[in-house]
This record gives sequence, C-alpha cells and structure tokens, in this order.
Amino acid sequence: MTGPLDDVVVRPLTPADLPALERMEVDLFGAAAWSPESLAAEIEGPGRWYVGVVVGGELVGYAGLWFDGFDAQVMTIGTDERFQGRGLGRRMLDALLDRARTVGAAVVLLEVRVDNDPAIHLYESVGFERLGMRRAYYQPGNIDAWTMRLDLRGREETA
Repeated sequence: MTGPLDDVVVRPLTPADLPALERMEVDLFGAAAWSPESLAAEIEGPGRWYVGVVVGGELVGYAGLWFDGFDAQVMTIGTDERFQGRGLGRRMLDALLDRARTVGAAVVLLEVRVDNDPAIHLYESVGFERLGMRRAYYQPGNIDAWTMRLDLRGREETA
C-alpha cells in the first residue's frame, strides 16, 4: 500500500485497544515486544498519554508520551508495517509534541535504535538532536540506541 490515506483519525487509546496493540507490538518488535501487562499499564499509567492512529476504522499505529512534571519522554511509536512510510508516524509524533507543549514540558527526550534510519530521519526532521549513544540499550540483541532531545522552550529562553 502506498500513497496518501483518507479517513485518518488520531485519538487517545483505551483498554479496548489492547488486543490490537498487543498484535502490533509483537509484529513490530518481536522478542523485544512489551508484554500485554506492560502495555496495559502504560496506556493508563500516571503521567502517560497514548494515542492511536485509525485508518478506515482499523487501529494501525500507536504512540506514547510520559511527562514527569518537567521533561517528556517519547515511550514508543509503532505503525503497522502495511501502513509505514505514509506519514502516520509523523501524525502521531506531532500529537505527542502538541501534548508535551500543552502540559508544559521543557524538553522531549527519546531513544531510538541506531539502525532505524526512518525513525531517526523523522525525529531529526522535527528538530530532535542526538545527545549520545546508549550501548546495548535494546534487548535482546545488544542493539545500541541514540538518545535524542528536542527543546520546547524556544531559543530566547535557552540562550
């Protein structure tokens, strides 16, 4: 499937979305997938905010943010492989960044696999900068991660 999508909705996730989340999590992340219990705890946890992207009535992506009172952390972004490369990740990331601004986050942080070029490109395209590398961050497989940061405070406040 390629090309623009019609009938796209980004909305908050609910516990009713867990079966679709569990399927996508395993499909996308295999042995590194979060457990069903972890997914359930994430979408309802304190300081957490999760959205899903729905195309034609089907949940085909999800993303989450954690806000600790100062900084926000992108917890995950995943899009069903059938819908990747069509701007859905950007829509979800935009929703997370809007939420971070709304709750007053100073910066947004994330980790991304060093070999995930599409995600790195997405993050850099909205202004994230690489801070450093976390060796063997992703398990299993001992895959390194870039730590990235987006300052939401504006240049005049950081100078």
